[in-house]
Amino acid sequence: MPEFLVLNKQRKHPIDRKEVGVFLRSIVPAMGIAGREFAVVFITDAAMQAYNRDFRGYDKPTDVLSFRGEGGVLGDILISTETAYNQARRSRTLSFEKNLHRLTLHGLLHLMGYDHETDDGEMRSIERRFRRRFQC
Repeated sequence: MPEFLVLNKQRKHPIDRKEVGVFLRSIVPAMGIAGREFAVVFITDAAMQAYNRDFRGYDKPTDVLSFRGEGGVLGDILISTETAYNQARRSRTLSFEKNLHRLTLHGLLHLMGYDHETDDGEMRSIERRFRRRFQC
């Protein structure tokens, strides 16, 4: 059984699932989470808004949400391709593909238990280090 799944539940923006898998196979061992199961699911803004409203109380879409699993399962990462695409369009340096990598990394750190809202910069520091190392 694979340690991760990459699911595309939207059709607005093409996703190269194979390329996402290549990125994950490079970053997962470096993060020390090899062998832990998780899923990365690409969804629409409308679906993301529903998850954000139902689970966080914010009735608007966001770029990435993470849901921690139990036992050996790390959890699930949801990424809105519409929001990710729009972020990349507004950036002079960030491509859509690299933004997907960046959001996946961010989601993985949350699945590992990091929380940038409460950890006095620890997650941001780790995330910056991985962004440099993996060029995202």
